[in-house]
Amino acid sequence: MHPSERFKSLGLSDNTVTALLKKGFEEPTPIQEKAIPLLLSGTRDLIGQAQTGTGKTAAFGLPIIEQAVEKRGVVQAIVLTPTRELAIQVAEEINSLKGSKKIRVMPVYGGQAISLQLRGLRQGVDIVVGTPGRILDHIHRKTLRLDHISHFVLDEADEMLNMGFIEDIEEILSATNTDKTTLLFSATMPREILAIAKRYMREYDVVSVRKKEMTADLTDQIYFEVNESDKFEALCRIIDMADEFYGIVFCRTKNDVDQTAGRLVDRGYDAEGLHGDISQVQREKILAKFKKHHITILVATDVAARGIDINDLSHVINYALPQDPESYVHRIGRTGRAGREGTAITFITPAQSRRLLLIQRVTKSTIRKERLPKVEDIIKTKKNRIISLIKESLDTDIKEHFRDMAAHLLEDNLEEDVLAAVLQHAFKDELDESGYHEIRDVLVDKKGKTRLFVAQGRANGMTPRKLVDMIHKETGVWKNAIQEVQILDSFSFITVPFREAGVILDVFKKQGRGKKPLVVKAKPPKQRGKHPFCQRSSGKHVDRTHTKSASFKTSK
Repeated sequence: MHPSERFKSLGLSDNTVTALLKKGFEEPTPIQEKAIPLLLSGTRDLIGQAQTGTGKTAAFGLPIIEQAVEKRGVVQAIVLTPTRELAIQVAEEINSLKGSKKIRVMPVYGGQAISLQLRGLRQGVDIVVGTPGRILDHIHRKTLRLDHISHFVLDEADEMLNMGFIEDIEEILSATNTDKTTLLFSATMPREILAIAKRYMREYDVVSVRKKEMTADLTDQIYFEVNESDKFEALCRIIDMADEFYGIVFCRTKNDVDQTAGRLVDRGYDAEGLHGDISQVQREKILAKFKKHHITILVATDVAARGIDINDLSHVINYALPQDPESYVHRIGRTGRAGREGTAITFITPAQSRRLLLIQRVTKSTIRKERLPKVEDIIKTKKNRIISLIKESLDTDIKEHFRDMAAHLLEDNLEEDVLAAVLQHAFKDELDESGYHEIRDVLVDKKGKTRLFVAQGRANGMTPRKLVDMIHKETGVWKNAIQEVQILDSFSFITVPFREAGVILDVFKKQGRGKKPLVVKAKPPKQRGKHPFCQRSSGKHVDRTHTKSASFKTSK
């Protein structure tokens, strides 16, 4: 059956099918096959048990798009997600699936200027994708009304539960109309989630899919922490350090592909870009050159790279962090085939640490952090490569006219000078250190910090170094982000930026499995008697805030 027929059989319109085919989708995933026909019927609510990467966004997004009314002027659907990263991702995915249908999709999340959101909401939005806290904020401001929605989607409900959002979700639900279709998606189904379903949902269908294990055993996985502005320089250094680089560089957008491929060509690399706007004829020409190694670097979007079957890639570079764990595994699985180990390299900025942790957890991968090679390391590697190349050439047949030229040059017994001059003429540009640019250290954002309480201290054998190592090992948060470490007798404190605090608290909350986590947010000092800063001794209040303690600050 042709791909278009597979999607049409689910009840999708020609517009939607065209959008799916343009994105490179060839067949529905199991969750889409089960959920879409049920949702298009519009008679019952739905619970979907499915993990990230199963295609669940399209499973609920496509029916919402199909049933949305153009230019209606009110919010027609809301999707709640646990994190801002997922809100952005889901909004982008739904937006890419709408085809020519004139509906507006908008992400709404904390950390983004609220003035921009207010302006967007005033202009009219059909589908809102957001995090519970910011959605509630808009409800309280009366800038977001949800009393005429057709669809309410709770995405990754178990993550919402783990992050303490259940009360917020219930308050948001109370602001919605009763005749909506409610969709709840979750990887697991704890009783609290089922209680929400029982309280707020009408009669509902349950669909469940099991996800294939996601692994990439033959791939060495590395990540580099870089500033956004330094990614291109980092890419060039990685390429130059490889003995024989032959790989795909994944970018997020068509514009990123064009820009990155163009800059690589300007630097002298054999590279070409591939994205959805490139014609099929041109695509085939580019892939033919790549397969023959006439070009060794292919810069591509995920959609454009679908269907590329090349088995001997040395590298896959995630120039942009993939949107979900499945995309990550799909990308890096292009290396490490036919028994050969490949290398997958991912560039992340500090703001993307949580998404990388999610990818590691879901894929059960070990992605180790490395430092980018220095310029002197690259030049040394290139020199060794040139020496090896020349030595190998000694074993080949050397043409007679080259021997004649060599004899003429060596008449004055200046062997070393002659050889040095030849090397300089041939490799001057390649060994020029000025061709590389400085890469700045990634700075930890010191604006907005959170103090965390750790329920272990000197009595538990804890030291500043051990505490920093433990936090880094358990959460992946960089050591230089963990500051102002204080070790007291039975507990400790650390100070980290807001972003890293969220990562740490999430990880330890999940490890606690319902019990009090090892690491929690420290309470304000004014809550005397309850605050871990304060202990009572001999019936008198003793403020431990300024107790003499071990203090440690990591070096950058």
